[in-house]
Amino acid sequence: MNNILDKIKTAVFSIPRYVWGLILVAFLLGLWIGGPGEAKVKMTEHDLSSAQSEVAFWTCAMHPQINLPDPGQCPICFMDLIPMETSTGGEGPREYRMSEAAVAIAGIATTPVRRDIARAETRLSGKVAYDETLMKHITAWFPGRLEHLYVDYTGISVKEGDHMAEIYSPKLYAAQEEYLQALMMVEREKSVGSVGGRSAQVMLESAQEKLRLLGLTLDQIREIEDRGTPSDRIEIYSPLSGIVIHKNAVEGMYVKTGTRIYTVADLSRVWIILDAYESDLAWMAYGQEVSFQVEALPGKMFSGRVSFIDPVLDPKTRAVKVRLNISNQDGKLKPNMFVKATVHSQIDAHGHVVNPYMAGKWVGSMHPEIVKDNPGDCDICGMPLVRAEDLGIVHGSQSIEKPLLVPASAVLLTGKRAVVYVQVPNQAEPLFEGREVQLGARTGDDYIIVSGLKEGELVVTKGNFKIDSAMQIAAKPSMMNPEGGVAMTGHAGHGDMSGSTPKTSQKQSQPAEDHSAHVPRGEMNVNEQFMTALDQIFQSYFTAQSALAADDQNPAVEALLAFQNMVIETTTDKTALSGQAKTEWQQNRKSLLSNLEHLQHWTSIEAVRKGFNSLSATMLAIEQTYGHSGEQNYYQVFCPMAFDNKGAYWLQSYSTVKNPYLGSKMLGCGDIKAEFNPQIMTDMKGGH
Repeated sequence: MNNILDKIKTAVFSIPRYVWGLILVAFLLGLWIGGPGEAKVKMTEHDLSSAQSEVAFWTCAMHPQINLPDPGQCPICFMDLIPMETSTGGEGPREYRMSEAAVAIAGIATTPVRRDIARAETRLSGKVAYDETLMKHITAWFPGRLEHLYVDYTGISVKEGDHMAEIYSPKLYAAQEEYLQALMMVEREKSVGSVGGRSAQVMLESAQEKLRLLGLTLDQIREIEDRGTPSDRIEIYSPLSGIVIHKNAVEGMYVKTGTRIYTVADLSRVWIILDAYESDLAWMAYGQEVSFQVEALPGKMFSGRVSFIDPVLDPKTRAVKVRLNISNQDGKLKPNMFVKATVHSQIDAHGHVVNPYMAGKWVGSMHPEIVKDNPGDCDICGMPLVRAEDLGIVHGSQSIEKPLLVPASAVLLTGKRAVVYVQVPNQAEPLFEGREVQLGARTGDDYIIVSGLKEGELVVTKGNFKIDSAMQIAAKPSMMNPEGGVAMTGHAGHGDMSGSTPKTSQKQSQPAEDHSAHVPRGEMNVNEQFMTALDQIFQSYFTAQSALAADDQNPAVEALLAFQNMVIETTTDKTALSGQAKTEWQQNRKSLLSNLEHLQHWTSIEAVRKGFNSLSATMLAIEQTYGHSGEQNYYQVFCPMAFDNKGAYWLQSYSTVKNPYLGSKMLGCGDIKAEFNPQIMTDMKGGH
């Protein structure tokens, strides 16, 4: 007996202190939530029913993202759920009232609607390139043989007038002899005072022009005069200062007229060539400010302005070249360096890009990179400058008012609808109204509001998914259920239906690779109630996908929290599934919840994207097994460049590729591998 007691003491005292602390916290929370255990035991079914009628939903003190219609335990930490008070009445059909305590637990935050300058940032990639206007080819102006190359490798820095090569040419020798003969005739005529006949001076000028056309400089021609004898060798000089970037000949090589010997580039000014996809062109305009970085110079930020937008789309890359002209006097920017750039756009109230910098400027009609404040001539071609407005490259605002803006996190997107929750003013307790709004352009972290909101109204920017979940439970119009009505809880919809496995469209190009090892297994006996719940789960998934494609971490997490709640609620008992359909859903549901187990710890968008990738494999399996109802087609997309070129799949509800794994870096990266049509439900002849 003593040995047993000793073992018990040893086991008790070996428990770490933090474990005892957790036990104490759990005990105190249990007392606070449920009161004394004895009182809970004595609660009658009538009392429990009465208590439930006074709460909107039940949540967890440690995991407030859990919103369940019935009491019980948290599916994550298994603590008893806390009741969230029901509204006190007096609200409209699209309104929901919460107590101050419920607002605090849900973590709801609001932000006023404001009028401000809308600024968008478009991230592009590209590279440093040579300025084509500062490149020269050194060629042979006459046939001959290269006797000596003074510049015998690429990369050498040369100055204007430096000797580059020595060339032997009989043709050059004859031209020099002709020039010297003409020179002697001029001198002879001067000495004897001869006049008449063909002037020797005309012959001299003709011979001199011939030498000049063969590439000789005036200094070289004077040298021939001083020497008095022709030479069969002549030196070739550099026409500009720069870097020798190509060497196209070797010593002893015979060249023809026009043969390229060297290419020299002046790197004191370079081009930045950026690739803008079709979806980015709406935000591009001449004169826009652009900031960029290169990996070779970490922490160094460069800036410039858009000087040219290619009028032709590259059919291979589906991108348009956007060019910046950048001074590079220190030579830090080297051609072919990779560039990561951000184009800063200013947007008016109608969602149109404007470029006020170009207003009143004078621009070269052939060289729009030449921009001046006053009229004059083009520095490159000498043509008169033209007003920027006359060239059509100035885009002015069509509205004298600044646009109406709300944070992107305030907007819940579901297909063609956009829902915002607005806090109703002058209320004793917080009252929130669900309101459909018409969105304009997305500008950075904000949306332009076309209609539906007024300046100064408070919109919910954090916790709006929780309010929407409560609206669904209360059978009020919500993001997922615009008409309202009883939400799927497992007690309604006894008209059982069945459907067949989803059929992919004829547009499917090839069999989709299935990462979850799940394939259609024949007809599944499901019902309309289950398909309705499944469609709501899909909509939350698509909301997260759209948010990730827009690089919005918080809305993506909010959507996944709503997704998690819906999956928790969709049990096989509540959906009345049976047989193989029940077994399949139990496995899929377990997989989904397992993927979301650490959702509260996803603190970076990279972590959210990794979790979304794991989730997508199961969602694809669900689509292949059960299909979906409604009117939209779903699309399976694959991007080979996701996750360091490992590749990843996802589902989306529209045919334009929007990559949730790469976001704005490569939004259009991906190929549609399969298209899933909505499933047509038919009446079941049997039971569930």
